[in-house]
Amino acid sequence: MKILITGGGGFIGSHLAEAHLAEGDEVWALDTGMNFKVRHLLSNPAFHYVKASVMDAEALEAFVIRCDLVYHHAAVVGVEHYVDDPFNVLNVNILGSLNVFRLAHRHGKRVVFASTSEVYGRNPKVPWSEEDDRVLGATTTDRWCYSTSKSAAEHYGWAFRRMGLDLSVVRYFNVYGPRLDKLDVGRVITIFMGQLLRDEPLTIIGDGRQTRCFTYVDDAVRATMAAGQRPEAIGRAFNVGDDRETTILELAETMLRCVGRDPKEHLKFVTQQSVYGPSYEDILRRVPDITRMKTVLHVAPSMSLQGGLTRTIEWFRREVESKPALTSAAIERPAP
Repeated sequence: MKILITGGGGFIGSHLAEAHLAEGDEVWALDTGMNFKVRHLLSNPAFHYVKASVMDAEALEAFVIRCDLVYHHAAVVGVEHYVDDPFNVLNVNILGSLNVFRLAHRHGKRVVFASTSEVYGRNPKVPWSEEDDRVLGATTTDRWCYSTSKSAAEHYGWAFRRMGLDLSVVRYFNVYGPRLDKLDVGRVITIFMGQLLRDEPLTIIGDGRQTRCFTYVDDAVRATMAAGQRPEAIGRAFNVGDDRETTILELAETMLRCVGRDPKEHLKFVTQQSVYGPSYEDILRRVPDITRMKTVLHVAPSMSLQGGLTRTIEWFRREVESKPALTSAAIERPAP
């Protein structure tokens, strides 16, 4: 099979490429960023790294035409982008997705769209099933632009589905693992990771009682591939995650224990506004109902949090130790 992964130079995209290559498929990874996360794949003749953007419909079409299946992962992600550059978040995530859907529909290609648990907003009813309501904050709060952009893209996707596009949507819940973005920014695990590797206290925003469900990347990739291959997945959305709920404080304590440090001596509590300013609004609980993932995709999470964190910490530690001058800026985030 011939596979196109937009955002294929990114975290999940790189693992997805790796998994398809292992199955004997040919993979085109389209990205505007550095090839840091796929450098180990560059010598494989079945892997092609393409420097291009989903915003360039003409360039994109050349690769949509030659592939059987498109995974659309290209997006502007990260809390720092939500609050600093909401225009770019909205522009790329909506219009770039529209380009992918339009071209896939034109050429009869199957698409798996990478959405997010953010689409549910702050709905207090947990766990969230795929058909649950979206509850968002005010449009004057920049924090909600990412959720809005992914939701709008989903609406475009479903509109094209009504016109015949073979589409599935996967909504990721806090996926983590080796090659996870860059240190110190964005996701809570990479923020903690930078502090951990420098032997600094882990910074807890608020009281740390906010909960998330952390999903190891191998489990997420298995579900994503099933969404792209199983006929019964067409026309459906899937929560892709682990339904074991973890507080941010528990996450920090687990990471510290993974490296043999006493949590009581390596935690620091700060206010949300001191980190993100007034334009960010946190979500207290984010828990998926993964019944559909299990029954339709036949995938269940298998990695424990401690096991996954140990692997992730070991990978980042090797990267830092192999490059003594490595800074957070050297580990790049996927680009659109």
